[in-house]
Amino acid sequence: MDWKLEVVQIPVSDIDRAKHFYAEQCGFAVDLDAQVSDSVRVVQLTPPGSACSIHLSRGIHSMPPGSLEGLQIVVGDIEAARRELLERGVGVSPVRHLEGGVWLEGKGGKWNSFVFFTDPDGNGWVLQERPRA
Repeated sequence: MDWKLEVVQIPVSDIDRAKHFYAEQCGFAVDLDAQVSDSVRVVQLTPPGSACSIHLSRGIHSMPPGSLEGLQIVVGDIEAARRELLERGVGVSPVRHLEGGVWLEGKGGKWNSFVFFTDPDGNGWVLQERPRA
């Protein structure tokens, strides 16, 4: 039996602002925007090429906005991904790598090049470059 991560809940304070950030600035596809009831709304977005989506929701969970950290997306070219986010107006860190327990600027070896950014509520994301085959 396969177990596939399908959706990650992202706690936000303003669904419309978060939807704009993820769709327009990060380039995620909007799959669903549904007002389920007077108190429940769900917006599902999917990063380009991902099999896992995110849900921006109101009235479903009790996580405080901005409480997630370390959500990780793997990309084939860390510098191109960083450039794209910058061009879309996302504040991102320089490319960094971990060496001897210390973060240093620049690319590292295999699986050791990262870019960090946050959404408008402070939920923390990490881009990681995967090795090329």
